Amino acid sequence: QVQLVESGGGLVQAGGSLRLSCVVSGRTFSSCAMGWFRQAPEKEREFVAAISWSGGSTRYADAVKGRFLISRDNAKNTLYLQMNSLKPEDTAVYYCAADTRRPYTGPNSYARSSYDYWGQGTQVTVSL
Repeated sequence: QVQLVESGGGLVQAGGSLRLSCVVSGRTFSSCAMGWFRQAPEKEREFVAAISWSGGSTRYADAVKGRFLISRDNAKNTLYLQMNSLKPEDTAVYYCAADTRRPYTGPNSYARSSYDYWGQGTQVTVSL
């Protein structure tokens, strides 16, 4: 069983920064690709970023490219999302997810169905 717990969300002004963390229990963390998704009110959950098992490969949604950075620390079983230059349209619940079937990123990284474990989410609110 794999459990994911996000933290680090909050209220921030536009232009500010936040760092989200996701602690993963279970022994599979270091061997699986991980991702961040987000869901705004009345919208579909959408892909934000993904990272391979080693951290050597990353993928980003166009909307966050150049502003967000995904990283991981396998020794701490922790996934991170550094969010800079935040905009009001970044307001959403952010979820981390584990793809225990694949260690690498690829076209599958963008799909919710590729991930088999999810956290409970952390709210990020960006004000003007």
